[in-house]
Amino acid sequence: MAHTKKSAKLLHCPTCGMIVKPRDEDFPFCSDRCRKIDLGKWAMGVYKISSPIVDPEVLEDLGGLAGGHDRGSRND
Repeated sequence: MAHTKKSAKLLHCPTCGMIVKPRDEDFPFCSDRCRKIDLGKWAMGVYKISSPIVDPEVLEDLGGLAGGHDRGSRND
């Protein structure tokens, strides 16, 4: 007896909105073209992560990239 379960939620390509299936090769995109368009948007800064960084170690690492370690401590 085969058990089939229909999904009530349709999944759409985040770039063009076309319906996609989880087993599709380019999931969650409908094609390689849409995948590359999305990647380009990330590279151009169109998409941003909205939550602030609160991990002190990550903030320290980012400060090092911007030259923040050479400024000394805040307790001067």
